Amino acid sequence: MEEISTFFSTYWLQAIVAVIVSYLVSSINTSIIVTKIVLHQDIRTMGSGNAGFTNVMRCVGKIPAWITFVGDFLKGVIAVGLALCLMISAEGRQSDVWRAYLMYLAGLFAVVGHSFPIYYKFKGGKGVVTSFAVMAMTDWRALLCVLIIFAVFFLISRIVSLSSISVFALFGFITLFWRLMDYYNVTNAFSPLPDPSLSVVIFSTVSAFMIGLLVIVRHKDNIKRLINGTEKKIKAKK
Repeated sequence: MEEISTFFSTYWLQAIVAVIVSYLVSSINTSIIVTKIVLHQDIRTMGSGNAGFTNVMRCVGKIPAWITFVGDFLKGVIAVGLALCLMISAEGRQSDVWRAYLMYLAGLFAVVGHSFPIYYKFKGGKGVVTSFAVMAMTDWRALLCVLIIFAVFFLISRIVSLSSISVFALFGFITLFWRLMDYYNVTNAFSPLPDPSLSVVIFSTVSAFMIGLLVIVRHKDNIKRLINGTEKKIKAKK
């Protein structure tokens, strides 16, 4: 844990900037903006009430939904990309480790910003797509595993919310698995962060669990509907 303390004491300014900018950028909600332009309505008063891709797909249309998807995904890319830029001056053997800390921190607050946007009275989306972007930027292997699991659950259930809840319940464990494989030099040949310290393993895993917990909590209404058997399925067209 001394390494984590060293990081925050050395790069405290970069950490503050990454947290604030990631939160503010991710507070810009694409689904709300697109729906206002297309229908002059608030997506949070339509359908499931969620300001996200699936609800826009159901209530507004395919093109607005995919615009929403791209916008939500870009928020995660911009947040983690900003962290990389802020750490461009980091040099030496520890530079990759320092970057990893800031990337996960920025990614976490990107999801927080999307879920609780300051511009929209802290009522935003559920963070699924933005979290996928964070995975893509921090560890593509975790994203690949999550997408495969998501696809399996969706093909079986045809319920997006159930698939999302399932993968984010596993996200922390998936991150822990890959980081431990890197730590024990099993997967260094194709790792985005070869030879991580134990502190990085812990920090990245805790960040992943926090993101997963946040996304699951944001699905609380879906969980109630799943329990009651009233959650809507996406039906395949004939």
